[in-house]
Amino acid sequence: TEAEFVAAASFACQGVWLRRILEQLKQTQLTGTVIFCDNTSSIKLSKNPVMHGRCKHIDVRYHFLRDLTKDGTVQMSFCSSQDQIADIMTKALKLETFCNLRARLGMCDLTDVI
Repeated sequence: TEAEFVAAASFACQGVWLRRILEQLKQTQLTGTVIFCDNTSSIKLSKNPVMHGRCKHIDVRYHFLRDLTKDGTVQMSFCSSQDQIADIMTKALKLETFCNLRARLGMCDLTDVI
C-alpha cells in the first residue's frame, strides 16, 4: 500500500505541473486529473482525511495527495491489474497477456510486419 500511495503522490505532483503548463497555454483542464491505481487500499487512503495506524509510517510529504483528492484536482480511480498497461514493462507475463498489452500499446510483432 505504501509504495502505491507514494507512486500516486509522485504522479499527482507531475499531474499538477502539467495542469499548470496547460493553464499557461490557456487550455485549462475542467475536471480532475485521473490517476488509475490497482490498489484499493491506496485509493481509500487518499480519500480518507483521518490519520490512522496504517499510514503513520508514510512520510508526511506524500500526504498532499489527500488534499488534491479532496479539492478535486486529482481523482483516484480503480484499474484492475489486467488493465495495467505499464505491467508489460515491469512484470513477467503470460504470452497471452503480453500480446494483449502489446497490442493496446499500438505495437506489433516484427514478424507480422515483414
